[in-house]
Amino acid sequence: MNLSPFIPLTAVAAVILLPVVFAVAQYNALVALKNYIRESWSNVDTELKRRYDLIPNLVAAVQGYAAHECETLERVTELRNRCIANNGSPSEQAVDEKQFVDSLKQLLAVVENYPQLKADQSFLSLQKELVNTEDRIQAARRFYNGNVRDYRNKCETFPSNLVAKMFGFKSEGDFFSVPPSVQEVPNADFATA
Repeated sequence: MNLSPFIPLTAVAAVILLPVVFAVAQYNALVALKNYIRESWSNVDTELKRRYDLIPNLVAAVQGYAAHECETLERVTELRNRCIANNGSPSEQAVDEKQFVDSLKQLLAVVENYPQLKADQSFLSLQKELVNTEDRIQAARRFYNGNVRDYRNKCETFPSNLVAKMFGFKSEGDFFSVPPSVQEVPNADFATA
C-alpha cells in the first residue's frame, strides 16, 4: 500500500487543525479569565459587606462614649449606606470606598480622645474584627486585580489578542484600589500611661 497520497492530506489537515485548536484553547482561556474576574469580584464584594456590617456596631460603641461627635458618626453612616447602594463598576465603587475609608479613619482618630472607649472590650473586639476584615479585603482585592491583569494581558499580547479581537473580547476590567481603613490593632495597654 502506497502512503504517499496521505502525506499531503495529513499536512493540509495539520495546517488547518492547528490554528483551530489554538483558537479554541485561547477562546476557552479568555472565557475562564472573565469568569475568574467575576468570581474574584464577588469575593471582594463579600468582604466589603462584612466591613459594612461591622460599622453600625462600631458607630454605636463610639456613640456611647462620644455622643457629641455626631457629625463624624453621621458621615460614616452616610458613606456606608452609599457604598452598600453602589453596584457600579469597581472603579466607580472605589471612589465611594475611598471616601468611606477616610471617614472611618477619622472616626478611629476620634477614638484616640476617649481612653475609656479605647479600653472597652467590646470596642477592642470590634476593632480587631475590623482589622481582620481589612486584611481579608486586601487579599480579595489583590486576587481580583491579579485576575484583571491576567485577562488584560491575554487580550493585549500576541497571538492571543488575535483570538480576543476575533471573538469580541475587550481588554477591560477595572482594577480596584482602596487603602485599608486600619492596618493594625492599636495597643490598649494603659498601665504605662
